[in-house]
Amino acid sequence: MAKKQFKAESKRLLEMMINSIYTQREIFLRELISNASDAIDKIYYKALTDDNLTFNKEDYYVKITADKANRTLTITDTGIGMTKEDLENNLGVIAKSGSLAFKSENEAKDGHNIIGQFGVGFYSAFMVADVVTVTSRALGSDEAFKWESEGADGYTITPAEKDAVGTEIVLKIKENTEDDQYDEYLEEYRLRAIIKKYSDFIRYPIKMDVKTQRPKADAENEFEEVQEEQTINSMVPIWRKNKSELTDADYENFYNEKRYGFDKPLKHIHVKADGAVVYNAILFIPENTPFDYYTKEYEKGLELYSNGVLIMDKCGDLLPDYFSFVKGMVDSEDLSLNISREMLQHDRQLTLIAKNIKSKVKSALQGMMKDERENYEKFFASFGRGLKFGVYNDYGMNKEDLQDLLLFTSSKEKKLVSLDEYVSRMPEDQKYIYYASGDSIDRIEKLPQTEMVLDKGYEILYFTDDVDEFAIKMLMKYKEKEFKSVSSGDLGLDSEADKQENEAEDNDNKELFEAMGSLLAGKVKSVKASKRLKSHPVCLSTEGDVSIEMEKILKAMPNGQDIQADKVLEINTNHEVFQSLKTLQADQDKLKLYTNLLYNQALLIEGLPIADPVEFTNDICKIMV
Repeated sequence: MAKKQFKAESKRLLEMMINSIYTQREIFLRELISNASDAIDKIYYKALTDDNLTFNKEDYYVKITADKANRTLTITDTGIGMTKEDLENNLGVIAKSGSLAFKSENEAKDGHNIIGQFGVGFYSAFMVADVVTVTSRALGSDEAFKWESEGADGYTITPAEKDAVGTEIVLKIKENTEDDQYDEYLEEYRLRAIIKKYSDFIRYPIKMDVKTQRPKADAENEFEEVQEEQTINSMVPIWRKNKSELTDADYENFYNEKRYGFDKPLKHIHVKADGAVVYNAILFIPENTPFDYYTKEYEKGLELYSNGVLIMDKCGDLLPDYFSFVKGMVDSEDLSLNISREMLQHDRQLTLIAKNIKSKVKSALQGMMKDERENYEKFFASFGRGLKFGVYNDYGMNKEDLQDLLLFTSSKEKKLVSLDEYVSRMPEDQKYIYYASGDSIDRIEKLPQTEMVLDKGYEILYFTDDVDEFAIKMLMKYKEKEFKSVSSGDLGLDSEADKQENEAEDNDNKELFEAMGSLLAGKVKSVKASKRLKSHPVCLSTEGDVSIEMEKILKAMPNGQDIQADKVLEINTNHEVFQSLKTLQADQDKLKLYTNLLYNQALLIEGLPIADPVEFTNDICKIMV
């Protein structure tokens, strides 16, 4: 029979599809299995309306057979089959799908749906095969026909013999090249892996003849190798079961089987959505941080399925960056796909699912914080830094979503507290949410700047992550309460009388402070009397938006920015060191010595480097002799 040409510029389309659309060749098996599942579904649909047709699910399956000797891979199904016209129309016209046409004529019933919507997936077989042969016998027909093609040059359709209704696809696998090893698609272990990865939840059995060992009947402790037919896929996806049927162990087993992590998840979220968008999802909140979580190499995303067929390993668009720790899967019938299942069209359905998932995850985390505090604190220890960065990132767009999920160590309880818990127990006279930043809690507790706030009986939040203060600056306020650093120039604690007293004290010591300020020109903005210090002689405070901790972090970054905090050297006028200073105004050398010592002490307290350590040690020696 003469070879027919593909229609509608099919030659170019086929070449483009084979070379460009699919990024992984293994996809071909997923596509052919999905087509086989569709063919069985079509018999199921017909049985719903045809009293003469009985659908016994046990009679329907997909069979995969590899023949290494002849380099063939065969996919057989017991589905509805195709007539000669079907072969011509469905396989002769690329991008025309019989499944799509069938779907438009038959409403989905009993939870079944037709997977294939675009007629391109079948042609992915040419990525691995030189020749593709399709032999099919349609339901209700005694005739069978064979469709055969070597690719874009065309195809033939000839009469054939086939005993049973259904379709058999035989792929003549390509020979290996230097760059490509096609032998893998004839290996049992590889085929099993592809089926489990992409088609594990196809609703019909996918069978293979598997090599296995069994004890010999006539000999002890001896085994023989035999082939037995096994069902490779699990068929029933856990997410389609009712929650009441499942236990925590079932979810944990699923987590482990899918290799979402090597830890035990802290929480699972099982979603069955039937609103504006229909989808099922199982989401997990892990306990431990993946080794690459805080690196550029980490790839976020959920597994995405369409009717149980894996579309993407990691669909990043389903999760915001700040929830990138979430593991799991989503299965939806509503997703729009373009000509490849691997290329998602980012449409309204996907956006709705992503929005819904974000809401579900946030609610689950809030529930954990309230009812499972120990587990939430484990989670926060692993992933809290990412939530804080989410507050800071994108110019604070997501701060409203995340502010109630944040935890910080409290000076009062010495444990993690939320912003809501802090604000709820603030004294009536407290205007601000006070915080202190440092490398560690131990170091923060020793900061002189904390003395006055603590003496007032106010609680301080300890910021030890480098992102903490940046996030809070973006948050600005919580429940109408502004944040205030204990190192801020104005703590908002002074009464009008206190302010007048401070001004008077600064005026009384104006000449001394100006002299010290001149000696520290370029290092501090000014020198002034301190009301926050009790037992310490000196400290640094800041004016403006950039704190000392922020300065340290910015300078430590690659290509560190030379951003300076506006520092103020505060002197405790009630400390005996100040009394010595007052006597030195006439002795400029000693005033310079004491000023430099006090400034360098303040730098050390803040964890800042001293410009000249040798000069500092020499200065100490001068006052020791």
